Amino acid sequence: MCLTDARLATAPRGTAGIGITSDGPRAVLDVTVSSDYLAGRDPAQVFSSCVRRKSGRPPTRPLYDFPEWKG
Repeated sequence: MCLTDARLATAPRGTAGIGITSDGPRAVLDVTVSSDYLAGRDPAQVFSSCVRRKSGRPPTRPLYDFPEWKG
């Protein structure tokens, strides 16, 4: 969950789709923009704050040590 928060601090995320249904054409747009991104917060700080908020302890390793982090 905290990795997701950190990713959202780097850029907005979204999906778009266009299709045809029996009711006709359909378009879907879903965009997520976090307040951390808008405020220009460092993803590592967002991650650390999230871990502290959820566990009451600092992270055992920094964000950039996670192999799945590609921010």
